[in-house]
Amino acid sequence: MGLHKILKIVAFALAIIGAIFALMIMAGDEEAAASMGSNMLYVSYIVLFIVIALVLLFVVKGLFAGNVKKTLMSVGAFVAVIIIAYAISSGTDLNLTPFTDKGLDVTESTSKNVGAGLIAFYVLAIIAIASMAFSGVKKIFNK
Repeated sequence: MGLHKILKIVAFALAIIGAIFALMIMAGDEEAAASMGSNMLYVSYIVLFIVIALVLLFVVKGLFAGNVKKTLMSVGAFVAVIIIAYAISSGTDLNLTPFTDKGLDVTESTSKNVGAGLIAFYVLAIIAIASMAFSGVKKIFNK
């Protein structure tokens, strides 16, 4: 039995268990929900751990099955975009007093992280759009 079939069976079993728990919660039995609340939290942690482990397993398996050099160059380019976005973001271009007056914990560090995320998103979106446009134009001229 292949690994793919085993994982399909595990995923199906987890889906059924999740559906049963969801139906129990929606049924509205407050005593059962209260007693199962902490147990369901542990079940969700276990399921999350299983999913993360499987994702990491297949990422590592796919990494060594394909072109490692090309993959590492892509990851390096992504990390470079993130580092440049963080360096460009100032964190001081937003007036934080309205947020701190309302009791929200917004600091310059938080503002810098959000700004870096936005800049990285814009740069990566522009790169994705440009690569799709380049691919389309290249396909048109190659016909």
